[in-house]
Amino acid sequence: MRTLKVLVEGLAFPEGPRWRDGKLFFSDMHANQVCTVDLAGKKSVVCEVPQRPSGLGWLPDGRMLVVSMTDRKLLRLEPGGLKPHADMSQLAPFDCNDMVVDAKGRAYVGNFGFDLHKNEKPRTTTMVMVTPDGQARIAADDLSFPNGTVITPDGKTLVVGESMGRRLTAFDIAADGTLSNRRVWAQLGTYIPDGIGLDAEGAIWVACPSASEVVRVKEGGEIAERIKVGADAFACILGGADGKTLFVATAANSDPEKCKRDRTGKIEITQVEVGHAGLP
Repeated sequence: MRTLKVLVEGLAFPEGPRWRDGKLFFSDMHANQVCTVDLAGKKSVVCEVPQRPSGLGWLPDGRMLVVSMTDRKLLRLEPGGLKPHADMSQLAPFDCNDMVVDAKGRAYVGNFGFDLHKNEKPRTTTMVMVTPDGQARIAADDLSFPNGTVITPDGKTLVVGESMGRRLTAFDIAADGTLSNRRVWAQLGTYIPDGIGLDAEGAIWVACPSASEVVRVKEGGEIAERIKVGADAFACILGGADGKTLFVATAANSDPEKCKRDRTGKIEITQVEVGHAGLP
């Protein structure tokens, strides 16, 4: 049984972890910050995002993209600070969340579809694609809370976790970024997928908050490994120098006010045998 060790704690609600340039970038969502932490546990603030940050990614030229949740915008970090990149408010019916950016700079952004924290009845929603020049359009619809998303190393397949559908769903990616050939990649039974990360054997690590576990899933649904988490696991990604450090974002719950007050959020790590692949 693998055990996790704490890399950094005292966070409000860590989400969207991404390994880049020798550091882990992540959104401390309910603290309204994008941060980094290195493998020595040193945390730094990259930028402040007033409307809550979530998914992170990078354009081919290295500029960072940040999902701004409650105003449903995509922001771009320039030397002078955050600038608007795309407005998704007419295409995403509620708060935007996780995102993957492909090698060409196209961003695929999910959204809640309903007010989770006010216990609204769940309803299906869209995934929005934003082109590198900031044009937004619907890439897929009828998704049950599209959340963590990965793209395979060949750039031809996108897999998204449908949290309320309890499944991972795959699409083919056309040359123009269009998604097609929707299919179930893995049905997860009682597991609710949140953030996800792809490895070099084609398996996907899935953070499952309600189960307080991170699971490694093979296409078709076989669970190859489970890691217990002391709190709830909301996101995970592989990184580190050899891509074999599994970073897990954890917190006691996701309620915004409790998160801001209690600051139970942590980034925890463990070593695995199979390294990172694909995007993010």
